Order: sequence, then structure tokens, then C-alpha cells
Amino acid sequence: MSEMLALLRHIGRWLLLAGLVGVLTGAASALFLALLDLATQTRLANGWLLFLLPIGGFIVGYVYWRYGGLAVGGTGHVIDQAHTLSSRVPARMAALVLFGTVMTHLFGGSAGREGTAVQMGASLADSARRLLKITDPQDRRWLIQAGISAGFSAIFGTPIAGIVFGLEVLNVGRVRYDALIPCLISAVVGDLTARALGAHHAHYPQTALTGLDGGLVLKVALAGAIFGLCAWAFISLMHAIKHAAARFIAWPPLRPVVGGLIVIALAVLLNTSDYLGLSLPLIQQSVGGEGVPVTAFALKLIFTAVTLGTGFMGGEVTPLFVIGSTLGYTLGTALGVDPLWLASIGFVAVFAGASNTPLACALMGIELFGGGAALYLVIGCVMAYVFSGHRGIYMTQRLDTPKSPSDISYGTILKDL
Repeated sequence: MSEMLALLRHIGRWLLLAGLVGVLTGAASALFLALLDLATQTRLANGWLLFLLPIGGFIVGYVYWRYGGLAVGGTGHVIDQAHTLSSRVPARMAALVLFGTVMTHLFGGSAGREGTAVQMGASLADSARRLLKITDPQDRRWLIQAGISAGFSAIFGTPIAGIVFGLEVLNVGRVRYDALIPCLISAVVGDLTARALGAHHAHYPQTALTGLDGGLVLKVALAGAIFGLCAWAFISLMHAIKHAAARFIAWPPLRPVVGGLIVIALAVLLNTSDYLGLSLPLIQQSVGGEGVPVTAFALKLIFTAVTLGTGFMGGEVTPLFVIGSTLGYTLGTALGVDPLWLASIGFVAVFAGASNTPLACALMGIELFGGGAALYLVIGCVMAYVFSGHRGIYMTQRLDTPKSPSDISYGTILKDL
């Protein structure tokens, strides 16, 4: 009886705490999605805004350099604090990343939105903790994870994936079940809150029920390995650009100015705006069967690596969805597999490899595309996870279980590899 009473008290307490995090993060995500849609529509109606991208980049870069403080660390700082609890996730992070991401999209930078939602969720959660004077280290870690889950869930409308993402993202090769109740509550409440406030999410064609087929398993496994190598290429290029920008441009506010000029040059040279902003039409063309250029995945990869690598704000995930779905469509044609079907697997698999979260991504695929290809979604995500190597878009993740026989020690931070 005493054990059951303790469990009920635990659940009741986290219904309040994680529910609060879900409400705050869901409301912030709904506001962000509305502003992001407004920024995107404004840019599409005024193509000349692209040529102000360097100015917008300078403003964002200067604001972060002058006022960012710990918020400059972005999602990496959030994950690091969930491990070390050595400093706060600053309250200003939520406002700064919202401002910076909307500015990036208003002027045509190629970026996503998940990083913004995760940072807002963690910032609001840690700020609420300070106001409520909660000091227990375990509670603080769970609140940060709850903020991560709520942000991911609210921004994509995928609460199941949001739950698991908050449990899986801290470590490579480990799911932290200790925070299951907080992450579950915050993810569900965050999604419900965002929807109640008018947030709209994209809808995708549902995959047909697909039985077990040995040949198809091998083709999806091969495609999954290619998705993983693509994730590795994206990570490597983005970090190479970051290092080059830091080495050759000493003053941080000038880095996005150079990045903005490069993005403009690429768009003018290619005579297209398809790779600016979120590039959601490319996803619809891939999973909807309209078709995309063979080089679409590579071009979106380059545009995004330049944008984020030079200091613009935004997430990596939606661009990775674009990269994965367009690459999947191309591979489907080459492998003799329905390209629409393989595009839906690539949609989540490249992200699985880049974020080291194969379980969350497979579940996200099921939430978005239905359970018809559940086994193949898992195969694609796991293979991408393995073949992306010990790298990731979140360089403060800790290695728990190596992906292959390795002498890398337990707890090694990815950025130290």
C-alpha cells in the first residue's frame, strides 16, 4: 500500500510540474509556428527579402554576441546541462532563439524549427524550476527532459516521438526511462496546448500495409546505410564550416553576413528559391509523387550547412526531413522500390542518423505515415543510426554504448571524439 501511495504522489506531483512545462512550451510553440508561417509567407510574397539576408544575419549575430551569454550554446547547452547541471538554462534563451529563427526564415536562410522548440521548452522548464525554488538535481534533470519532449511534440504534432526523444537524445545508445512519466505528461500536454491554440501540422500520405519481404528488407537496409552516410556528410560539412568561420572571421556577428552572401550566391547561381527556408514543398513533392531533382538532397544539405554553420539560428531537423525524403525518392527509383514509400523512410532515417535517436525517429515515422511500413521504418532508422558513426548534430551527447566494437570510453562527449 505504501508503495502505491508513493507512486500516486509521484504521478500527481509530475502531473502538475510536467503539465506546467507542457502548457508553457505548447503555448510558446504555437506562437513560434504562427510567426514562422507569417515570416515564410512574407518572404515568398517579397522575393527581394533574400538580398537582405546578410543584414538579418548581422542583426541576429550581434544580438547573440552582445546579449546571448549561455544561450549561445543552443541545444548543445541544453543537453550538457541535463548531464552536468553546472549552470542554468537561461530564461533569455527562449526569446532569443525564437527571434533568431524567425529572422533567419524571414530573409531566406535554410534552417529548421525543432532546435528552437527544444531550446524554448528547456529554457521555460528551467526558469519555472527557479521560480518554484526546486533544487533537487534529479527533478531539475527531469524538468529539462520534459521541456525537450514538450517542444519536440508540440512543434511536429508527434507526442509519442516527443516522449521518446526526450528520453533518448541525451546519450548515444541509451534510453533514460527514469524520466518517462515527466516526458510523457509534458509531451501530451504540450501537443494538446499547441493544437488548442491553433497550431497546424503537415499531413502526409499514409503508407500501405507492407508484409515481410526478404528482398525489400535488403534494399531498405542498403538505403538506410546510405541515409546514415548522408547524415554523416551533413554533420561533417556543417561542423567544418563552423570551424572555418570561427578561424577566419574573428568577430562572430560577421560570420552570418558571409553565410548570407553565400546563400544568396547559391540561390542566384541555381536560379531557384526551392532550398530556402524550410523547403516543405520538396517534402510534399517527394512523398506525394510529383518527383524532385536527383540533386535536391545534396543542394538542401549545402544550403543548410552554410546557413547554420555560419551562425544563423534555427534547427536542423526539418532540413534533414527534406534531405532524407528527397534522397529516399531518388534511391527508390534506383533500387526499384516505390520512390514515394522510400521517401517516407528517408524522411525520418537521415534525422535518426544525425541525431542518434533511432527509436524516436521510427516512432515519428509511424505517427506521420501510419504503421503500414513500421518494420521498414525501424530498419531504415537503425541502419542510418549505425552508419552515421560516432558523430551527431548535438555534440554534447554522451556516448553510452558504441555503435561498433570500439575503444571509446563510456561517457565520452561527442565533441571530444
